[in-house]
Amino acid sequence: MSVNAPHVAADEPIGVAVVGAGYWGPNLVRNFQASPEFRLRALCDLDVGRARRVLGDYSTVRATDDLASVLADETVRAVAVATPAGTHLEVATAALRAGKHVLVEKPLAASFPQGRALVAEAERRGLSLMCDHTYCYTPAVLRIRELLHSGDLGELQFLDSVRINLGLVQRDIDVMWDLAPHDLSILDFILPPGVAPVSVAAHGADRIGAGRACVAYLTLHLNTGAIAHIHVNWLSPVKIRTTIIGGSKRTLVWDDLNPSQRLSIFDRGVDVASADELGDEQRRDMLVSYRSGDMVAPALTEREALRTMVEEYARSIRTGTPALTDGRAGLRVIAVLEAASRSLADGGRLVDLDEWVEA
Repeated sequence: MSVNAPHVAADEPIGVAVVGAGYWGPNLVRNFQASPEFRLRALCDLDVGRARRVLGDYSTVRATDDLASVLADETVRAVAVATPAGTHLEVATAALRAGKHVLVEKPLAASFPQGRALVAEAERRGLSLMCDHTYCYTPAVLRIRELLHSGDLGELQFLDSVRINLGLVQRDIDVMWDLAPHDLSILDFILPPGVAPVSVAAHGADRIGAGRACVAYLTLHLNTGAIAHIHVNWLSPVKIRTTIIGGSKRTLVWDDLNPSQRLSIFDRGVDVASADELGDEQRRDMLVSYRSGDMVAPALTEREALRTMVEEYARSIRTGTPALTDGRAGLRVIAVLEAASRSLADGGRLVDLDEWVEA
């Protein structure tokens, strides 16, 4: 780790400051205060009154609108940025240059070049840069990652995700940038080593005159030949949060709105005999067989995802190793989103991710 990285003793809580007391900041404040790994030193917001209300009347944590004073505080070893995406580059860069480890609310930055600049700054200084992809730390997604990485589901054949509900139509971004980051970060998190998207095509529609796509479909092609499909929608009268992951051995269904059975694993699928397994008379006709085995619903221990995310941030800081959702993971999500936006603007043209990143 670089000399710029702050040293944190193994037995001492990590001093942390949260920047931003709006929608997400209070959730970070609550989890940092509840974690024995951290000691909340400050909450910084342009509206000091709002920061004080988040902390409560009897809190000893400093509320301030002076970011420079927070970054100059030697007891603050780490910073969590929960400000609008357009400010992430400025705030996170200032924190990194002050020698602080940085956690950034998703998205990592407002654009791929900005995200790349943050990743380079953190790596140059030997500091932890983590993106708060909260869904990745839910018990269900952690189990899905385990099942895919261990090979229990077999080789990934397809992923189909539906994230739809009625509203909220955003004023500055389309439905793809609003909802798809959840699914893209989950996909990036659960894919086994060596498996990655290589291209993306996006189609969308704005039938209510909002000025941006309110319904969108993303199709990602993976380097293994597998395919991933993501449907996001602001106009659905029903809320659905379902993902189906098909493997060569088993198929998994994740229903995030069913707390009593979030995951279901089916030993059902299609098997095709290879040419080597067929006799001479059978070579003209591939044999297709169907498995119809048991369904298993793994028990999951309910735990707040943010609590697990905070623990992973502490682990990354203390060990000097990348977090599971580090800056590079955040950058990969932005790359897919920007390539998908280009595809959407070009009528659904398939955009190669390497071609886009190098452009």
